[in-house]
Amino acid sequence: MDRHLHAWALCAALTLAAPLRAAPVAAQPRPEPAPADSGSLRCTGQAAQPINLTLQPGKSTLMRMPETVQARSIGNPAVLQAMLVAPDTLYVVGVDIGSSNMIVQGRSGLCNVVEVIVGIDPGALQQALAALMPEQKDIHVSAAGDTLVISGTVDDAPTAARVLELATAFVRRPAQPLALDGKRSEGTSASAQSASSAAAQASARIVNFLNVGAPQQVMLEVKIAEVSKSLLDKLEANVSLRFGGGSWASSLTTSLVSDTLKGLLRIGSRGAIAADKKDALVRMLAEPTVMAVSGQEGSFLAGGRILVPVAQDNNKVTLDEKEFGVGLRFTPTVLAGGRINLRVAPEVSEISREGIGISAAGFSGTAVLPLFTTRRASTTVELYDGQSFAIGGLIRNSQSSNIHGLPILGELPVLGALFRSTDFQQDRTELLFVVTPHLVRPLPANYQLPTDSVTTPGRTSLFLGGRMEGAPEPSSKE
Repeated sequence: MDRHLHAWALCAALTLAAPLRAAPVAAQPRPEPAPADSGSLRCTGQAAQPINLTLQPGKSTLMRMPETVQARSIGNPAVLQAMLVAPDTLYVVGVDIGSSNMIVQGRSGLCNVVEVIVGIDPGALQQALAALMPEQKDIHVSAAGDTLVISGTVDDAPTAARVLELATAFVRRPAQPLALDGKRSEGTSASAQSASSAAAQASARIVNFLNVGAPQQVMLEVKIAEVSKSLLDKLEANVSLRFGGGSWASSLTTSLVSDTLKGLLRIGSRGAIAADKKDALVRMLAEPTVMAVSGQEGSFLAGGRILVPVAQDNNKVTLDEKEFGVGLRFTPTVLAGGRINLRVAPEVSEISREGIGISAAGFSGTAVLPLFTTRRASTTVELYDGQSFAIGGLIRNSQSSNIHGLPILGELPVLGALFRSTDFQQDRTELLFVVTPHLVRPLPANYQLPTDSVTTPGRTSLFLGGRMEGAPEPSSKE
């Protein structure tokens, strides 16, 4: 009996304890970020005067409304975001460069329109330019809506390029979504693609009104020397064979003994051996003068052009123009202190003696296309006005040998040299470029040339005095 009562009491205790363990503990309410569009707008009455607000990307402000906020709507959440931090106060933050608006409805139904422009802070860029380029005093930065305007005058083109690079770094800022307690507010995920595209196009929001103070012109003096050292070794034998009556062997023996051996002692006989050696040193010098504005490319070519056929679709052939000869391309950039940054690319090309044969279906025969032998170099140096540098080492070596002789007899050992002629030629060519840049400044107005004072002599001065020039006219003084 007691055992049954004890079991019943234990079951009742477990039955009562189970609901107590299953009952959850009530959590405290946690505030969630308000969406970009909070509620539906039902504006009544006439809208108030629009409120203008200007922000920078990443900057925020608190906006207090005339009454308790009932609902709101943001035109472009990728540019502007807002959340309610008090019944009548909005926390507004600029996300990315652009313009948008926000409509806020109060409890009474009256709606307020807030026009927001999120633009670049020109003051921050102006301070950065003053700190990084203190010598550039005439650079002004201003903002026009979502566009950054840079104006003024700089010393040279590289400085202008650095200013634009710095401005681009200020414009390109990634869009940061508004977050509260690690959560992103609603309405921003749908506009993520538009925000990224706006950041990618940020570089187009820079207007460059910079002027270069004095555009420099650079004159390049180039001396192109070709040093050719050719070695020619020649051993030639000229044997005369007579075929007539009698034995061929007798005629050959008589020719060798009476003529060929005598030819070793004198020149001009029927059989002679001539040996000579030539060493040639040839210098070809060209001195082109090319001028270009700082930052622009200049070129020079002394050669020609050739048309090369190029096969196309439908059995069509077009002509492609190829240039060859001695060429030079250079791009000067005038730096601070009179230094000249020079990118030089000399090239020497010529048509090779050998070609390549091609054939096409539907055409009879073989076409021979030319081959080009090219020697090219490219370098970048920095010099001062009047300094020179040289580019060398463009060497070409070619060898050729020819053997002419009588069949069979020219192949005999020892005596075969009497029946053949051999010449060996070795060509070694080296190109040398000597480049000298000069800063060029324009002449003043009404510059007087030495020939301006030359006049035609009169008859008396010409025939009696023998003067080829007349006396200069006296300058008029006012």
